Amino acid sequence: MKQLLIRKATRADLPILLEFEQAIIEVERQFDPTLALANVSYYDLAGMIDAPLVELLVAEINGEVIGSGYARLEESKIYLKHQRHAYLGFMYVVPSQRGQGVNQQIIAALSRWTVARNVHEQRLDVYHDNQAAIRAYEKAGFRRHLTEMRRGL
Repeated sequence: MKQLLIRKATRADLPILLEFEQAIIEVERQFDPTLALANVSYYDLAGMIDAPLVELLVAEINGEVIGSGYARLEESKIYLKHQRHAYLGFMYVVPSQRGQGVNQQIIAALSRWTVARNVHEQRLDVYHDNQAAIRAYEKAGFRRHLTEMRRGL
């Protein structure tokens, strides 16, 4: 029987986390024509592992890392009701494990971490055309909130 473990990422996880980052970037290229074609990196993963305001988690089955996600505490705009929020990102599950609730469990663990720091608002970004990701986040309780628009000149 598969045993899913959600745990804090360590430096030993960096090689697989770097692979996950590149897999995320490759998927997002189809949604974002502005991404550079080479040498793209979104995250300082080593720094995130040690950062006090970031919780970087991995999902593991039988010793194999199969997913990731992080929450980062941020100051909110002064005109909002909440002073701080948690920004979620680096949400990834290997294709063979998708649809098994892994992402839901990562989000639940990040939510517990967020609430334990007396923060009660979470935000994330998702590409408008990434309907699979939108469905997964809506299943976790997120709602569409704001649409960012762009135009190349």
